[in-house]
Amino acid sequence: MVPQNTFGVLTVCTGNIARSPLTQQLLLSKLHGAASQFSVTSAGTSAVVGSPMTRQAAALSIRLGGGSTDHVARAVTAEIVDSVDLVLTATRAHRSEIVALLPRASRYTFTVRQFARLLDSLDASILAPVQESIPERGRRLVVEAAAQRGFLPPLAQASDDDVEDPFRLSDEVYDRVGSQIDRATAQIAAALVGKRPVPGGIFDGA
Repeated sequence: MVPQNTFGVLTVCTGNIARSPLTQQLLLSKLHGAASQFSVTSAGTSAVVGSPMTRQAAALSIRLGGGSTDHVARAVTAEIVDSVDLVLTATRAHRSEIVALLPRASRYTFTVRQFARLLDSLDASILAPVQESIPERGRRLVVEAAAQRGFLPPLAQASDDDVEDPFRLSDEVYDRVGSQIDRATAQIAAALVGKRPVPGGIFDGA
């Protein structure tokens, strides 16, 4: 379970062997010196329990700076979902499965691309650093992002909030998936640790 005084994040996909561990590892790597204030784990809705990451996902993680690719797939449970502050899923279908598992998790469950998009829509004053701990900041931003749902213009393609499943597909698909996750986790990590926002929804390194 999530240690006290940390901000708990759970990443979720289907098998827990590609998208969710890649999201977990890239997000952790982008938290840099603040990583000790987070607990970032992953699980799968139909997990290939006990399996490592796919070869392509592990290679992507290393190439994109994810660090260790040590991983053992596990199944998501209501208890795991209930123990975290934020759930980031690969797709809208995974989000629906999480909410069916634990209805109150609807307040803090997003697809990873959706959460990045919602953070991007927040006013700079909301994203600016204030006097609060990182766990407090994370919980505040989850509430702020959730409040934006339903107020933003609809996407041209709703599937643009999803990360496609690369399992048993080409390296080109894996590369596309890696790029999507890399961009989303960069924005999420910057917001969570309170880097200074600049115009356009991109964060500098301050």
